[in-house]
Amino acid sequence: MTNPQIDYAAMAAQWRAERETTLKASRAELLAQLRALGISEVTAEYEGYGDSGNVEDVTVQPAEVRLPEALATEIGDFAWSLAYHHHPGFENNEGGYGTLTWDIAADSITLNHADRYVECSHSYVEGL
Repeated sequence: MTNPQIDYAAMAAQWRAERETTLKASRAELLAQLRALGISEVTAEYEGYGDSGNVEDVTVQPAEVRLPEALATEIGDFAWSLAYHHHPGFENNEGGYGTLTWDIAADSITLNHADRYVECSHSYVEGL
C-alpha cells in the first residue's frame, strides 16, 4: 500500500542532493579533460523559453585549441544542468538565458543568468 502523505519538500531536497552529486562528478571529469587539452577557460551561452531551450554556443580559450564535438556536447549538457539546478524552470514561458564562464585553472564557475517575465498593471474603475 502506498502512503498518500507524500513529503514533497523531502522529495525535492533528495532530488537536489542527487543533482548536486551528479554535477560534482561531471565537473571533475570535464575539468580533467579540459586541463589535458590545455584549455584555460570555457564559455557556454544558453537560452530557454516556451518550454524548451538549449546551449547556443560553447567556446574555449585559447581559441586555437580544437574542442572535440563529443566534449563540446558534454560541456553544453553540464552548463544546462548547472543553470537549471540554480534556476529550475527557467525555460518556461518567457524563459531565461545566461552565460556560464569556467576558469579552468582556478576551477571557478560564474553563472550570469537573467529571467524574462511579463509585467501587467491593471486597474478597474466603475461609476465615474
